[in-house]
Amino acid sequence: MLAVRYQYDRATMARSDFQTPPGTRDLTEPTSSRVRRLVALFAEEAERAGFGQIVPPMFEDVGVFVRLGESSDVVAKELYSFTDKGGRDLALRPEFTASVCRSFAQTRPLLPWKTWYSGPSFRYDKPQKGRYRQFDQVGAEVIGSDDPDLDTELIALAWRFFAKVGLRDVALSVNSLGDFADRPAYLDALGAYLRSNADALSEQSRATMATNPLRVLDSKRPQDAAVIAEAPILLDFLSESAAVAFERVTAGLKALGVPFQVAPRLVRGLDYYTRTTFEFAASGLDAAQNAVGGGGRYDGLVEALGGPPEPGIGFALGVDRTLLACDAEASFPAERRPIDVWVVSTTAGTEGIELVEALRNDGIRADRAYGGRSMKAQMKVADRSGASIALIMGEDEAAAGTVAVRMLRDGGGQEPIDRSRVLEKVRSLLP
Repeated sequence: MLAVRYQYDRATMARSDFQTPPGTRDLTEPTSSRVRRLVALFAEEAERAGFGQIVPPMFEDVGVFVRLGESSDVVAKELYSFTDKGGRDLALRPEFTASVCRSFAQTRPLLPWKTWYSGPSFRYDKPQKGRYRQFDQVGAEVIGSDDPDLDTELIALAWRFFAKVGLRDVALSVNSLGDFADRPAYLDALGAYLRSNADALSEQSRATMATNPLRVLDSKRPQDAAVIAEAPILLDFLSESAAVAFERVTAGLKALGVPFQVAPRLVRGLDYYTRTTFEFAASGLDAAQNAVGGGGRYDGLVEALGGPPEPGIGFALGVDRTLLACDAEASFPAERRPIDVWVVSTTAGTEGIELVEALRNDGIRADRAYGGRSMKAQMKVADRSGASIALIMGEDEAAAGTVAVRMLRDGGGQEPIDRSRVLEKVRSLLP
């Protein structure tokens, strides 16, 4: 059996038509650099606010993610789960929050624990523009305090980040889902309302209604819009403490100058949320898929994962959606910085590779041609590289201990420079 499998793999490896799996893509320049710059900007904002980075594993025990809520599509339909060679039931992470809570329960860091993250998550979702089965997120979490000012701080952090990347057409919606104790009365009222209007709902929402009526409010299907618009709202069922906390959050946002609207039917897509929930939508994107991030409070999730009953709050922002929103607003453009210097060498010795290494050690972006090409061929490559300077060494220059310096973009001539002065000369010519 093993031999047959090996033969199949060899035959498969010989194919030349391999493609990325559905819902995935290769990130190459300049997009990959753009993503890296965006993550670096988020890290800068988060760390300025006292957040330290966490890098959790990309797969966990499947039970970690089941705690997100078995009625949610993320668990019921989109989870990439598998059994490994040791017989363990594992799953690729569909989001970061559960992993962060598992890490907290396992390591018990000092409170409050403020952490940020970036990286890929995985969901078996229908691929479409801005939505992939492997997608990148950045986000931040705080565990260990139920102070509503933390809710405000988290929301303001995300708002500052969007401003830093130049986004202006982003709308913030906030809501409160109340405490878990507030839910039964509301779910009774919501369930009764939905059942009385079941004929007007989509087939998918009727199925959702049977397992978790709250999830119906998250439907973006046009057929459900009219029913959802008249549904009871959870704000009318809040306990006094939850109502006071929500008032504190909205007052804090006003004090910080963060514009928002209260969206009483905003529930988000996962079952663990309590009290504050929020979502950012970019008007430059398609209305049905315009969410660029969001989050909320999850005061029972840490305990559900085996930790102490510590409250938590966090958010995640979609990198792909955020960059699409940037494209719509012509902000945060991709930047492809070309090589500064191209070394052209036709000597038989190691002068070319030594010069390239010296330039790089001096912080200068440098490259060269390989394969023993002629001077003419190497100059063509130098011109195509985008470099502004060519450093040329033939046998004559090597014998004389010089390097010819040629500016590639202004039509200038060629100047011989002593090899000991090349770095000084290049630095003087670069902007």
